[in-house]
Amino acid sequence: MCLFEIAKFTNPSSRGGVGASASKANAGVSGLAVADGRRRGDVSAVLPAADIERKKSLLSFQKSISIKFKHIELLNMALTHSSVSNESPNCHNNERLEFLGDGVLGLVAAALLYERFAEKPEGELAKIKSVVVSEAVLSGIARKLRLDTMLLLGRGEESTGGRNKNAILADAFEALIGAVYLDCGYAQAFAFVSRYINEEIDNVVDKRRYQNYKSLLQEFCQHEFKTCPVYKLVKYSGPEHDRSFWVEVAVGARVFGPCIGKRKKAAEQEAAKIACEALIKDRGDRV
Repeated sequence: MCLFEIAKFTNPSSRGGVGASASKANAGVSGLAVADGRRRGDVSAVLPAADIERKKSLLSFQKSISIKFKHIELLNMALTHSSVSNESPNCHNNERLEFLGDGVLGLVAAALLYERFAEKPEGELAKIKSVVVSEAVLSGIARKLRLDTMLLLGRGEESTGGRNKNAILADAFEALIGAVYLDCGYAQAFAFVSRYINEEIDNVVDKRRYQNYKSLLQEFCQHEFKTCPVYKLVKYSGPEHDRSFWVEVAVGARVFGPCIGKRKKAAEQEAAKIACEALIKDRGDRV
């Protein structure tokens, strides 16, 4: 039985199982209104309200992704950027759903890799996963789903091109995953994520997606250490038409390299690759 079938047929009341977590999550959605003093189950009372035109758009959107939400307001919240609540303090945003969706995404990606590649060691699986769940990949999926057209943004973020920012789009996709998980349960969230992530896994494994190690290292360092990698040109040699560059990269107190390349950027990519491989191995599945 594959992992998806296990998730699908898990007894929701089984102790410690995924089904139990999903059941608790769905109960959490039903009980959202309690904290606001309203009756249990009145989810719309505390989630972002949607006018008639917005509801029409949301209903059309959910059809396009083949997901039927019991609580359409939850979908609305997943597509509400924090810039909206910054300008309207009483409005909810998608940051908490993004946090939840990030965890669900990581679990699904890890489960798919574990099931599909029994021959690959942990380090290789972690490297594939780091690309698959990267901002560049997730923002591309978000554009395929046309999340850029569905996002609610504050006036300031809208005016600065927020609708086209990779970080905002990737976060919105993770928030959407979180909303699917809360509203529909883990089995449907697993199927939803798998629909898009399996293709990206194939792209990475078949080398159809170029692995930009500098971007990966940047994202990893910001996520794990709240800092940025620092590249240093150690030396260069040779005539101008045939020059070689030695570059090292520092992440905190750790230095990786130097690595050599015929172009400075190529040497930086090699140094970033070494750093990524070492840091991912150290952090394991926490990429």
